[in-house]
Amino acid sequence: MAATVASSLQLMAARHFLSFSPGVVKAGAAILCSNPKTVLWPKLTSPCNISSLNPFRHGFRSSTVKFIKVVTKAMSESNENKPVSGLPIDLKGKRAFIAGVADDNGYGWAIAKSLAAAGAEILVGTWVPALNIFETSLRRGKFDESRLLPDGSLMEITKVYPLDAIFDNLDDVPEDIKTNKRYAGSSKWTVQEVAESVKQDFRSIDILVHSLANGPEVSKPLLDTSRKGYLAALSASSYSHVSLLKHFLPLMNPGGSSISLTYIASERIIPGYGGGMSSAKAALESDTRVLAFEAGRKHKIRVNAISAGPLRSRAAKAIGFIDMMIEYSKANAPLQKELSADEVGNTAAFLASPLASAITGAVIYVDNGLNAMGIGVDSPIFKDLNIPSDKH
Repeated sequence: MAATVASSLQLMAARHFLSFSPGVVKAGAAILCSNPKTVLWPKLTSPCNISSLNPFRHGFRSSTVKFIKVVTKAMSESNENKPVSGLPIDLKGKRAFIAGVADDNGYGWAIAKSLAAAGAEILVGTWVPALNIFETSLRRGKFDESRLLPDGSLMEITKVYPLDAIFDNLDDVPEDIKTNKRYAGSSKWTVQEVAESVKQDFRSIDILVHSLANGPEVSKPLLDTSRKGYLAALSASSYSHVSLLKHFLPLMNPGGSSISLTYIASERIIPGYGGGMSSAKAALESDTRVLAFEAGRKHKIRVNAISAGPLRSRAAKAIGFIDMMIEYSKANAPLQKELSADEVGNTAAFLASPLASAITGAVIYVDNGLNAMGIGVDSPIFKDLNIPSDKH
């Protein structure tokens, strides 16, 4: 069956899956302070409270400080001659292919925006059945508000390619897909064909992003999952990463970066995230390490994964309990705030930049620290411990 291209792949089986004047990008530092007015670019920062904890046996006492999150700021050309403070994320002259963008509110879109803000040229691959709606929305300006970059310009997508990443080449495509009306009018959408088209159009790329997932039986417990459903989840959600890198690697310039999106269900039990999707994420992370070695030795390409927290995207809402998972994260994570897609996008921009030149084979958690927790502190058993909370 056709792969669904996911804009956001957390807590879901996705059923759904532009060159601007590049400017210098300024990365704001993470700052702990008692007076947020001293921080530059106040409009671009969003403070939240964190607390210091005393030893467990004495209970908890809260000492609140302000945490100002890292801000990636793209400056317009008129500011290019001004001194840049801090370490810039500069991707000018780089080209990125993001596989798995079909709307404007998922992680794939956010990554594209952050890469564009850093100066990269953007190419995207969109699931074939979603292609017409996506291109029409772009053309009619439906996404203009969400295309806005920090310097006031709009992100531009140089080219949109039709893509179905569960098929390596045309020989893999069954006849019922070839004749499916949702694929009518599109051609050269298998992984091999898309890579060949990108090579013909642009010769090379520097950044490859895998933002794809599909689990047709995700709502089923693992014991109730069929072999077909299990293998379909692995094919669309993990082997598609191997296939993309295999076919795009010859196009990638040395020093390039490949990034995929994973989820903590790869290593923790998340009831409701079934159908083999947890196994697919575990495979994706294991493949990340192996591919980092092979791609690093052969082509000097870095391969990393971002383990992102839950996002309230259209695709995630289809799973049914995304709102509950977001509230759980806010209640139990060290940083009690809702994760934004931009925070994942900015992490991807860092991983794609020279600032991360020695990072490969890694899984980077961007989830407000929820991965570090061993127990849910919103449990009634902790009611007498006076655990610091934004609710206090």
